[in-house]
Amino acid sequence: MTDLQAIVDSVYSDLASRIGEGKLADYIPELARVDPGQFGIALVTTDGRVHTAGDAETSFSIQSISKVFTLTLALGKIGDGLWKRVGREPSGNTFNSIVQLEQEKGKPRNPFINAGAIAVADVVLAGHLPKEAIGEIVQFIRHLADDESIAIDHNVARSETQTGYRNVALANFMKSFRNLDHPVEHVLGVYFHHCAIAMSCRQLARSGLYLASAGRNPLNGGSVVSASRARRINALMLMCGHYDGSGDFAYRVGLPGKSGVGGGILAIAPGKASIAVWSPGLNEVGNSQLGSAALELLAQRTGWSVFGQ
Repeated sequence: MTDLQAIVDSVYSDLASRIGEGKLADYIPELARVDPGQFGIALVTTDGRVHTAGDAETSFSIQSISKVFTLTLALGKIGDGLWKRVGREPSGNTFNSIVQLEQEKGKPRNPFINAGAIAVADVVLAGHLPKEAIGEIVQFIRHLADDESIAIDHNVARSETQTGYRNVALANFMKSFRNLDHPVEHVLGVYFHHCAIAMSCRQLARSGLYLASAGRNPLNGGSVVSASRARRINALMLMCGHYDGSGDFAYRVGLPGKSGVGGGILAIAPGKASIAVWSPGLNEVGNSQLGSAALELLAQRTGWSVFGQ
């Protein structure tokens, strides 16, 4: 039987000398203040066993990883009708690009680039006040992780609201193509706040278990989504979860994953485990430099890959 704790410990040990590599997401002032000398790993198997190393209990801003959860909620609300408003193809451009959005008449390429996630936030907002929609997202993640302590970092939310001019432009552009139903400021309020949710690696890994368990939450036995929907969310994560670094991540790691500019990555080994890594320093395409390396080593040492060993 594979000793997963030994593997997690060995990955952390082998990368410890590289802690601090990469560049902080300094265009969000609050993220520029994060100590870059941090690195955590948490692996939770589908039977609930937890394996951690390093700063696995330290909360960080999950940023775009939250888009996995808002996508799940939006699909629960309108099903495949979502794909009339958002595509399912890799973008090949930066996560906040407006060029592709103009060429494709206001329909974002996928739900994980910023424009796509803003459209998803508009779907989640339907029938709610912004505060209610934000509360629904937070409560959903708390339920998945079985942890009521998960909350929004309001300093990060304020920082993003004050500096998110590119996202304001994206939202207004989609509004001009009638791909947003609600006022732009309401949609962006939901978007900025769900990106500012703070979680530890342990909490994040637990929250992703339904994607490793055919749509069921093994922590409480409940069904979150159907097995087919879990499979499709994983497919989107594999193709689009690392922006224009998604192909390289699939090549090196071979697992569905979603990154955030706070330095976290959630990765899924279907049928086996949910894995969260965090180190704030980013590579040139905005993904955690050390986190990406850690997942590559984990995939090699466990033999986990959707493409086979």
